[in-house]
Amino acid sequence: MQLIVHLKEHRQRAGLTQMELATQVEVSRKTINTVENGVFVPSTLLALRLAKCLGLSVEELFQLPEGG
Repeated sequence: MQLIVHLKEHRQRAGLTQMELATQVEVSRKTINTVENGVFVPSTLLALRLAKCLGLSVEELFQLPEGG
């Protein structure tokens, strides 16, 4: 099952680069890139940190596909 990721659009809307977001949530820029591209599914802890940093809920950043 593929996770639907809205991280890139929300990060850009917040005016942050991948590096800036990575620094704020204490991961590498590559981690942010792989999450945005659906290559890596973030841990619960990272998902919560990303959501908090962007002022969103986890569900606004990540969704299961319909029927999932």
